[in-house]
Amino acid sequence: MFYFVCILIAIIAAAAIVFVTIGGLSFFTLISEEDFSGEEPSLGFLGALIGGIFIALVIAWVLLIIGTMYLRRSYNHIADHTKVDLFRTTGTVYFIGAITLVILIGALILLIAKILEIIAFFSLPDTLPKVAESETPPPVAEAAPPPE
Repeated sequence: MFYFVCILIAIIAAAAIVFVTIGGLSFFTLISEEDFSGEEPSLGFLGALIGGIFIALVIAWVLLIIGTMYLRRSYNHIADHTKVDLFRTTGTVYFIGAITLVILIGALILLIAKILEIIAFFSLPDTLPKVAESETPPPVAEAAPPPE
């Protein structure tokens, strides 16, 4: 659940930063008033736009890493309870994919993680293994002392 919330916040934050950077609808009026006939074009708004998009992408990337960290924890818990270790691998691959997304190889790794996730869910047993209710053994009744 926290993974979904982080991804949703990342998308909203990235869109909001880009919208604020562009300046809403004033971006279109700025372009129409720009004098393109001069020798030196003004790139002031373009620099702000690129900077804002870069900041939005960095924030989205950090939130994606935080979200996949929690996704990895939940897959580790699923692997512990179901005894399907492919969930543990899936969580780790998701986390690595989120970290390497900045160099674009992460998109391929995230696709591989999604495929592993599908395989892991199809590998679930029909009945879950019994979980021990307590870690301590039940108390043993004391034996009667031997007759003298």
